[in-house]
Amino acid sequence: MSFDTRFDRPTAEVIGDPISHSKSPLIHRFWLEQLGLNGDYQACHVAPDLLADYFAARRSDPNWRGCNVTIPHKLAVLDHAEDRGGVKQSIGAANTVFREDGKDSLIATNTDAAGFYAPLSQSDLSGRSALVIGAGGAARAVLFALARAEIGTVALMARNPLKAMALLSGLGVKGEVIGFDAPLPAADLLINASPLGMTGFDPLPDLDLGRLPNHAIVYDLVYAPLETELLSVAKARGLETIDGLSMLIGQAALAFELFFGAAVPADSEQQLREKLIA
Repeated sequence: MSFDTRFDRPTAEVIGDPISHSKSPLIHRFWLEQLGLNGDYQACHVAPDLLADYFAARRSDPNWRGCNVTIPHKLAVLDHAEDRGGVKQSIGAANTVFREDGKDSLIATNTDAAGFYAPLSQSDLSGRSALVIGAGGAARAVLFALARAEIGTVALMARNPLKAMALLSGLGVKGEVIGFDAPLPAADLLINASPLGMTGFDPLPDLDLGRLPNHAIVYDLVYAPLETELLSVAKARGLETIDGLSMLIGQAALAFELFFGAAVPADSEQQLREKLIA
């Protein structure tokens, strides 16, 4: 695969493997149109063994403004861009690479943590308990945000207990690691930070939400499909739910400003949501 195509106007991308499910082009193009900016945003399929070739080609194109990064590149991308904000030492994963104005320097950052936390910002999580499913790049951002919100304890559900325990320890989060066959703890907040349940991936194993308290919040980062089985079961129990578009839009808004130098249009989220679910 060749990445030598040159862009004729300011352009950003989203890269991943797979990438066909991504809604990022629709989101960023919506904002570009709303603001009347001359620019574009595209999806680019990049296999893991071609990541270095991708950045080598894009770095030399002044119209390439950067990229959002999704599965499976959130860790590997840190080898191809400067880490001026200490992302590797803090969150340990990046979801955005942007070009420094007027230079060839590429800078890695992470907008996932802030995007994840935005819909929870009015909730007092201090001292509360959470169950997080997954131990990949998205889970790193989630745990980073929960630690900053002074969460009490976290149960991390993962297939690789050693990797999961290292993740909790590295981010300074108190908690335990449990397997997918373990009973769910009575957590105040349940977050699916894995790709399980997303189109093209394995389904999330059936989870018995019966032990969750009535005030619990269930938050699924998966956005394709938007109404996941997890959210459907949570709604049937009368629990508060947050869908994956909340984080997707939140993190995208921060990245958009890095790429195109403009804040997203105010009060446009509802219209954007309607386009995304149409």
